[in-house]
Amino acid sequence: MLQPKKTKFRRQQKGRLKGFAQRGNQLAFGSFGIKSLQYKWITGRQIEAARIAVTRYMQRQGQVWVRIFPDKPITRKPADVRMGKGKGNPEGFVAPVTPGRLLFEIEGVPFDVAKEALRLAAQKLPVTTKFVVRRDYDMQHQTL
Repeated sequence: MLQPKKTKFRRQQKGRLKGFAQRGNQLAFGSFGIKSLQYKWITGRQIEAARIAVTRYMQRQGQVWVRIFPDKPITRKPADVRMGKGKGNPEGFVAPVTPGRLLFEIEGVPFDVAKEALRLAAQKLPVTTKFVVRRDYDMQHQTL
């Protein structure tokens, strides 16, 4: 499961998700990608499930880039604990995602394979997504 090797502080404040993605909003590595259209916390487990869905469908052809990383610790108090007595213990890590953020990128597979692979990945994620294609991608001369 994805998580940072080491963090400066064990616990972090919730913060607020607002605005649109200022970085990570352009295709940088692959020809195809999926872009988030919602604000959401995505867990490491969800990212890993989506990544596995993509690689399985592509049958280990091409290349996949995961553009988000869960580095925000989330705490939870145990069940049946009264209010107060401090913040709970870290339970897992999430990646805060804002609209416009690219989540996954793919290269080295045909258009239809990439579209279906990223559709399967999007099903595993808690956000609505949009399939994006590189502007200079040529549909007529696909290279395998």
